[in-house]
Amino acid sequence: MATRGRPRTFDPDTALRQALDVFWERGYEGTSLNDLAQAMGIASASIYAYFGSKEDLFRKVMALYGATSGEPPRRALREQPTTRGAIHAMLRATADEITRPEAPHYCMLILAAPTGAVENHSVREFLAGIRRDMFTTVRDRLARGAADGDLTVPAAGLDAIARYYTTVVQGLSVQARDGADRAELEAVITCAMAAWDTLTSAPSHARG
Repeated sequence: MATRGRPRTFDPDTALRQALDVFWERGYEGTSLNDLAQAMGIASASIYAYFGSKEDLFRKVMALYGATSGEPPRRALREQPTTRGAIHAMLRATADEITRPEAPHYCMLILAAPTGAVENHSVREFLAGIRRDMFTTVRDRLARGAADGDLTVPAAGLDAIARYYTTVVQGLSVQARDGADRAELEAVITCAMAAWDTLTSAPSHARG
């Protein structure tokens, strides 16, 4: 009879959460396998055996991040009854998440791997793909508002508005990383929403 392998002695969900904390604090390139092994309380060999490579682990971490810290802004887009309310709530939920006292003050999608070594190009493209999905999610909510009659914007204008508010989301993360507090981010959100009527005015798009 073949010898059975040693039983797993760690909780995968807890280990993944610990890996998320390390990647979030140090970024992708700033995190070594040794850092991960120490934080997760398991050997590097066990990381490879259960989670795969460092990149594989990072992709799993980002899935967890999306389901936790990344979920409130998306939920705001889904659940708010008006399009304007959805965009406003998305921005406020973003600001809430990136200024929580128990977590680093930035969004992992934006700043976990902005530049770096050539061999990590696939990680940057992976994150860029998620950011593109963020843009698509915002645009889809605008399109839903247009279909419902809640938003009177030509289809050609939806891309620009979605890109504008996606850029605001990303800029909030940079501001938070550089020290802006929740009240200061709220001031940015107020400015962004002050532009809503102009951005969603059908005559202005027609003139453009």
